[in-house]
Amino acid sequence: MTKVAIVTDSTTCIPQPIINDLQVHWLPYYIHRGDEELLDMLTISPREFYTWMETAEELPKTACPGTGDYLTKYSELAEHGYKEIVSIHMTSKGSGAYQAARVAQGMIKEKIPELVVEVVDTLNVSMCHGWMVIEAARTALEEKSLAEVVERVQQMIPVTRMLQTADTLKYLYMGGRIGRAQHLVGSVLNLKPLISMEDGIVVPVGTARSRKKAYQLMVDKIESAVGHMGKIKIAYVHAVAEEEVNKIKHLVETRFTVLESIVSELSPALGVHTGPGTAGLCYFPVND
Repeated sequence: MTKVAIVTDSTTCIPQPIINDLQVHWLPYYIHRGDEELLDMLTISPREFYTWMETAEELPKTACPGTGDYLTKYSELAEHGYKEIVSIHMTSKGSGAYQAARVAQGMIKEKIPELVVEVVDTLNVSMCHGWMVIEAARTALEEKSLAEVVERVQQMIPVTRMLQTADTLKYLYMGGRIGRAQHLVGSVLNLKPLISMEDGIVVPVGTARSRKKAYQLMVDKIESAVGHMGKIKIAYVHAVAEEEVNKIKHLVETRFTVLESIVSELSPALGVHTGPGTAGLCYFPVND
């Protein structure tokens, strides 16, 4: 058992074998589809969800784990002998998970004063959030201190980037998660929009006339950040579009020194906002 427990949620999109290997503790988001309450990545799989979504006329509602969920998780970890927890969450500007965890942090301090909980807002989503959890868990497995685990995440927040495209911005628009990319809705027609995040908010970073050109734009933007053959760790994330991320992967690996790569499915709680066919990447530079 590590000295520091890492807590997160299903929107990291980290493949389960990695979650298991790194001893990460996670909670599912909730998906409300009509009268059904689904548990993200537990009672609904990505493939099943996106197949249904292709014919959906109304988006399901999603909800983050609540304060009670986090309080229960922190209490369970304390019962298992942990004295320190780092709780890592997607952007607070797109979800209430960070706030819920902060409230639970205050409550657990009163209940178990000796338990130390640090709550971190990654200001990002998907496998950008996921990479921060992975690196935090690796730091914890090296028996580093809680402060060192938190510092590792804080180092990554400014340099970890998402680039993503989809056939349409319809789902982001319907779900109210469009951010500053809203002006693209209704004007892109057959264009493929490229989105990213800045300061925790979805932003447009370009458009292309085909997926192929969108993917080329992605690697051009990575190169402007890290240089030709720069060292990176990268995750290719998709919603039933594995063939598409394989195309991105091929382009990336001819232009950069990839030290580690992961192919991941977008969790339904995130994919409900972008829709099936979404393909993209999350990366950060490695400077050692």
